[in-house]
Parts: sequence; C-alpha cells; structure tokens
Amino acid sequence: MSSSIPDSAVRTYIDHHRDGFLAELSEWLRIPSVSADPDRAPDVRRSAEWLAAKLTATGFPVAEVWETPGAPAVYAEWPSGDPDAPTVLVYGHHDVQPAAREDGWRTDPFEPEVVDGKLYARGAADDKGQVFFHTLGVRAHLAATGRTAPAVNLKLLIEGEEESGSPHFPDLIQRHAARLACDAVIVSDTGMWSKDVPTVCTGMRGLTDCQVDLYGPDQDIHSGSFGGAVPNPATEAARLVAALHDEDRRVTVPGFYDGVVPLTDEERELFAELPFDEAEWLRTAHSHATLGEAGHTTLERLWARPTAEVNGIGGGYQGPGGKTIVPSSARLKLSFRLVAGQDAGKVEQSFRDWVAARLPEGIRHEITFWGATRPCLTPLGHPALQSVVRAMGRAFGGKIRFTREGGSGPAADLQDVLGVPVLFLGISIPSDGWHAPNEKVELDLLMKGVETAAYLWGDLAENWRTA
Repeated sequence: MSSSIPDSAVRTYIDHHRDGFLAELSEWLRIPSVSADPDRAPDVRRSAEWLAAKLTATGFPVAEVWETPGAPAVYAEWPSGDPDAPTVLVYGHHDVQPAAREDGWRTDPFEPEVVDGKLYARGAADDKGQVFFHTLGVRAHLAATGRTAPAVNLKLLIEGEEESGSPHFPDLIQRHAARLACDAVIVSDTGMWSKDVPTVCTGMRGLTDCQVDLYGPDQDIHSGSFGGAVPNPATEAARLVAALHDEDRRVTVPGFYDGVVPLTDEERELFAELPFDEAEWLRTAHSHATLGEAGHTTLERLWARPTAEVNGIGGGYQGPGGKTIVPSSARLKLSFRLVAGQDAGKVEQSFRDWVAARLPEGIRHEITFWGATRPCLTPLGHPALQSVVRAMGRAFGGKIRFTREGGSGPAADLQDVLGVPVLFLGISIPSDGWHAPNEKVELDLLMKGVETAAYLWGDLAENWRTA
C-alpha cells in the first residue's frame, strides 16, 4: 500500500516545503563544525545540538546527543508501531572538513550561497545535505501515506568525527549496540556516478596500513670503506617494494588473496554498462596511463580487487649533492585495500611473515599497523537493496545502475558490530568537490534524495518483512 502512493503526492509536498527545508539546511551549514580543529570543538557540539533539535521538530520522539571522548554524535529513533516492520538505521556525519576563503573559495565557505541551482558551502554535499534530506523525506512519506509514524522503525546515527578518522566510533557503537540494533544500515555519505546516471553503491573496500622501519648499521657509515660488505637498509627497502608485486601486478604476499569474493559475470556486465571514459578518468587522476592487476578493467581494479600500495619510501641522505654513505635506517609506508572475504588480521600477519623471510641477517625491522577497516558488500539480490533501487528509480524516473566504492569508511564498523547489511543512498556527484574549495550540492539532486527517502520506507515495509 505505502509504495503505491501517487508520486505526485510526494512531489507536491516536497515542492511546498522546499524553501523552508533549504533555509534550515543553510542555517546548519553556517555552523563551522570542523572536527579536526580543536578550536572548533564548541561549533561541532553546537552542530550536534542543532541537529538533535531539528530531528525533534521533524517528529522523532527520541533525539539525543551522544557523548564520546571527542566530538558528540546524534542519535534519533522513530518506531513504526508495527512489530513486523523492519528496523533501518541511517548513518551520516555532521562534522566537516576545514575550509577558509584563502583556500580558493569564491565566497565564505560557511555562508551558503545558491548559484545556478547549486548550493555552495562546506558540508553541502559531505555530509550535512545528505543527512538532512532524510528530515524532509520522512515528512513527505508521512504526508503522502497519511501515517503518523514511518512504515519502518527508523533510527539515525550521525557521528561528529568522520572527517577526523572516526577514532571513537567503534567504541560508540559497541557501547550502544543494543539501541542501534536494526535489520539494515543505510549510509547517506556517498554519491552517484553522475547527474545523468543515477547509481547505487553496493560495497566499499576495507583498509589496513602500516609503517616498516628497517635498521642496519648503528650509524651512517662510509660507503667506500664498508659499502658492498654490510647490509644496506635502503637497498633492502627497495628490494621489498620491488618484490611486492609480480609481473602481472598481483600482490606476492602468500595468502593475500585467500577468501576474496570474485566478481560474478552479472556484476562485471553491470560495471561495463557504466559510461566510463578512461581518458577523462585519467585527467581526474592527474595521471598518464592506467596500470594494475592483469585481467581486470580499471573499474574492477578500483572497486572489486585488493591492492598493496607504497605510500612512501625513504632512507639515507636526501640533501643537495652527494653523500657517500650506507644509511643506518630506511622506512616504508604501505596501505592494503581489502575486498569482501579478506581478513585484515590474516593479511597483516602474512605480510609480517613475508617481510621477515625476505630480510637478510643484519637488518632489524619493526612493523607498525595502525588498525583496520573491514570491507563491506551487499549482494545484488538483497531485498533491502532492491527497495533502495526501486525508490531511486521512482525518484529519478529511470534505470538505476550499480557501482562500488574504492575507498574505505566506518560503515564496515556498523556491519561488524550490528551484524547487518550496509546499503548506500547518496545523491552527490563527483563535481560536488568533497574536501575541496567551493564544495556544492545540486539542488535538483538533493530533492531527488528527499523523494527517494519518501518512497523507501514504504517499499521496505511492504517488500521486506522481517517476522
């Protein structure tokens, strides 16, 4: 019943309330909630309190500010009253990246401005705009269906430290796991392929990264007197890097690919449907050629294959001119992007064993891993994912295609702790300029996000009964 409501009822409600919605969003965007800047801590708190108050005004009977040792998060819930309805948790964040006029902004980054149908402000797309569209979306859902509560049990968790690496987020969700219990998580901190090609993301890669410190002589020594007769840590660092991939650009660490979930033929075909312009992508990447694991396309490498990247390599003399030494130390910084099926702990141990086996006597080493983010992947046939696709299809009036995300994020923490699938609902496009000067959101797409949310809750309730 709910998903069969006329689209016109939803769109009429949204049109009538668009101006008020944008005025409220602009008010929120004026709060410079930069979590990375200690001086902005009061603003991050003000942002959390502002959002909690607006969620209460929206109709959520519960809206709370949750404390962490760092910046506060916001939690809200609105029960449906139906014991068989699914419970859905929406995740986003209210903190933003640093921004200043001198960075290249045309206007004050915390004074929102609408130009040619685009709203410019820090946080407009990442992530306040995409969080806030759920407030108007749920109101449109209620108005069009005549309900007094959403068709699903709706929960929101909006963190305040995502732009600072979410250092306290895992502990927060562990501590509140019982209240966060749900059947699915919807992440509204993501984007689409383009304005003309709406897409749903079905997964993110995981990440583990490390530093490898190599030590040889107790001090820098003369390369003429000792070079070629003692191990050189800079040489061994280079040898490790050179051995990390084979001639097909596959990672050589034993067991690295254990458990990797391969792409299905259907997924490869769906990726191939996307209008990928490799030359344009290379310009975006500021690079001059593609290169990666043999047998896979660029998109497959980015979204569905694990990687090992050298983030930094150094050791010995780096000043002007020459200095003929055997350096006493060298250092590598590496990151491993992981895909569904891989275990970060096993990858880390395999890498440790691989390094130890390749280093000669006389080279001491230390490896420091900084923690891991697990990958997440939702099967194409999952009923909740199909509801997202149908809701977006109604809002955009066309076919919805599928992508994945090559990067990593805290969504996997929710998946691990709550034991539920993670879905992605975002309307941002690459030109929105996340983390860059003149960040913006397309207002028409923002309204499509509102409309998608309005359709989604009824579709989930009808097509995904959990009892």
